[in-house]
Amino acid sequence: MVFSVEFIYIIMGIIGFCCSIYTFLDKANPRRISSGLFYLLYSLTLLFGKVIPPFYIGIMVILMVLIVGLGGLKKGSYEEATEGQREERRKKLGNMLFLPALLIPIITVIGSKLFVNVKIGSLQLLDPANPTLVSLGIACLIAILAAVALTKSTPKTTIKESRRLLEAIGWAVVLPQLLATLGTIFTSAGVGKVVSDMVTKVIPETSLFWVVFAFCIGMCVFTMIMGNAFAAFPVMAAGIAIPLLIKQFGANPNQIAAISMFAGYCGTLMTPMAANFNIVPAALLDLKDKNHVIRVQIPTALCALAFNIVLMYFLIK
Repeated sequence: MVFSVEFIYIIMGIIGFCCSIYTFLDKANPRRISSGLFYLLYSLTLLFGKVIPPFYIGIMVILMVLIVGLGGLKKGSYEEATEGQREERRKKLGNMLFLPALLIPIITVIGSKLFVNVKIGSLQLLDPANPTLVSLGIACLIAILAAVALTKSTPKTTIKESRRLLEAIGWAVVLPQLLATLGTIFTSAGVGKVVSDMVTKVIPETSLFWVVFAFCIGMCVFTMIMGNAFAAFPVMAAGIAIPLLIKQFGANPNQIAAISMFAGYCGTLMTPMAANFNIVPAALLDLKDKNHVIRVQIPTALCALAFNIVLMYFLIK
């Protein structure tokens, strides 16, 4: 294939590597060595993750955790434009300012729908296993080029701004990869069986309502712990959904899957572990209270969770 997921990871790794160099050279950052090492290690996992043995990837991850845990990750200094300069550029560019951002979803949809089966000679244009993800990566690259052309900036400016955003996100940048593996680890460790045993000891197995209640609350809580409903689902499905709701009460698996994911998303709204939803926006908007987004979302999340419990109960009943 011409464009694969590995291609996207390599581009991300190159950008991260360049950002780490700027961090190492930032003398205004008292933690520039440890901060630079954090982003360097992260970029290496993206660049060479396919060839580095898992054991050494694990060591790199542990080093990154130690850097963060010991306070070694700090923001640097940046050559930012003044508010007056920004306002002047905004007026000059007008609505064209939104073009790069709009290109990302448009190109992603076009690529994932129209170019899935396109071939160049005998080579598939996009990775058939992950056409949407590859299209998203290509869309981001095109958006960067469009932004550079629109603002008449240089590639150097692109790397510097990437570094500013990367350091604004901080440790949360690695969470998606770590959380993606957590569900697999929990399932392999037999956590689902443990959950099932705990539930059957605490609640009556013959009560549909309490089984549904435990399942939805479990999806919410496990999602809050893992930061990802997709990681929580296999654990809760193995522990409660399959043995109790589906086999015992004859629930529709499609309905169970859909509603349980919604219940999990309620947990997403209430946890800092879902960094891309709750921590990253707060960092990018420079909010003083990093948990403000979560606090605002809690009432909505609890109402939605209660609705999901009632909905699942009546659909099964």
